[in-house]
Amino acid sequence: MEHRTPTPELFNEIKQAAITVWRTKDDTHGYATNKVQIIKNISNYKDNVMISFRMFDSNNQDLMLTLLSEQAKQYIRINN
Repeated sequence: MEHRTPTPELFNEIKQAAITVWRTKDDTHGYATNKVQIIKNISNYKDNVMISFRMFDSNNQDLMLTLLSEQAKQYIRINN
């Protein structure tokens, strides 16, 4: 399966949703900060943005999905 590169708007929306979820997590040892930095460095090429979704467990993936538009959810369904 060849993965499509999302539009810049979808790319930014997905990244921002992942960052929002990570910022709700305990950052005592910098774990969440490290994950946010990884997300910020993702480039918009093919399905790279899926890294920001796949780094979560299923509960946090569900939480992230509640923050996304239908177009972003569809992109994730197609590329996951």
